[in-house]
Amino acid sequence: MTPPLLASAGWRQALVASLYGYQGVVAGFALTAIPNHVAGLGAGVAELGTYAAAIGIPWVMQPLWGPVVDRFGAMRMGRRRFWVLAALAGSLLAMSCLLWVDEARPGGLPALALIFAAHALFAALMDTATDAMIIDHTPEAQLGAATASTRAGFVTGLAAGGGLFAWLLPAAGLAWSATLLICVGALAAVLPLMVRERAGDAWLSWRCGTRSDGPGFASLLAELGRGMAKPAALALLVFCVAQEFIGAIFRLPLGVHLIQQAGWSAEAVSSTQAVVGVIGGTVGAWLTGRWADKVGPAHALGRLLAAAALAHLLAGAALGLGVDWAGPVALALPGIASALCFVALAPAVMRASRGAVAASRFALFMAALNLGDVLGAGGVGVAIGVGTMPSMAMLGVVAAAGYVVLAFSARPLLRRFEATPHGCHAVGK
Repeated sequence: MTPPLLASAGWRQALVASLYGYQGVVAGFALTAIPNHVAGLGAGVAELGTYAAAIGIPWVMQPLWGPVVDRFGAMRMGRRRFWVLAALAGSLLAMSCLLWVDEARPGGLPALALIFAAHALFAALMDTATDAMIIDHTPEAQLGAATASTRAGFVTGLAAGGGLFAWLLPAAGLAWSATLLICVGALAAVLPLMVRERAGDAWLSWRCGTRSDGPGFASLLAELGRGMAKPAALALLVFCVAQEFIGAIFRLPLGVHLIQQAGWSAEAVSSTQAVVGVIGGTVGAWLTGRWADKVGPAHALGRLLAAAALAHLLAGAALGLGVDWAGPVALALPGIASALCFVALAPAVMRASRGAVAASRFALFMAALNLGDVLGAGGVGVAIGVGTMPSMAMLGVVAAAGYVVLAFSARPLLRRFEATPHGCHAVGK
């Protein structure tokens, strides 16, 4: 009997959604429920910015995993699948350390950041291997739909994790929350165990197979360097950093503002963020992915960045005016717009990453996105730590201006990564 294979679009999308769903649940717990919970206990933007930046550092280091995944692929379980399951095992081990922490309080943020940073180290490996599987096994005309699956899985998990643990943390405590998180991780391992890259792959084995490894490290680094040194690739890296940086400088202060100044409860902020995530990451991501496949990522991203600029401008204006509906609008419009921008950007990055060093190249672009998020969260935390809380209206204007600049640069930049009739890409030119 033939096992479920990645060649099947249905199995591929289910596997990808489940893996990204688990990542989203952990992110919802670590970056939504816990920050909102401790903000309600008195933690400030500076503390939370440092906490978020510490968790993000392993994601900035994600490119280190790329050459490992590309180089060592002669495993009986499959070239990429072996690394996915190994990373899941490491992630569950890291999550088990939460059982040794008393509770989630402002003073305990350093310990929690260390544990979630350890998880992020393995999650970055799983992300690298999963993205490489997508690139290896997805037809180019379906990359938008594949990206929508990753986003749908992640934001659904993010919403579930943020909403559920926002209630469970104060009601049952950290130990019970961590136990549930570990159970979710164990369930996430079911589909990677079932779905194989090729029919001859072993169900479960930690041994090498008969296939040869990928190219040597020297060849990998040379190929990677040749591609990433091109002006188009460098420009795309900068673009990725800027896109996430702009979103982060508005997103982090918004939660603190709503809880500490607008009178929202931590649970209300987490629940609203969860609803926004589901809307943007399921129907919104699916429609955006299909649209990007039809019109091309360059056209789709330009339009969505313009929409993100308008969303941040409206959100900042509503907060500045202090109207009753300002909070929901500020959480909804920028959150949905930013999520959809990623869905449109990812197919272009995947097209630019195809080849022998797909995992390494794509990991560099993802690290650029994560670096932007870390710099945005850490930078705004430091700035507010040494000054006063800027008005959210001002931050909305700054974010909107940044998105306008990106919107005008997106189309000429991303069109350089469109496939030629012969399947070549600008990153290799």
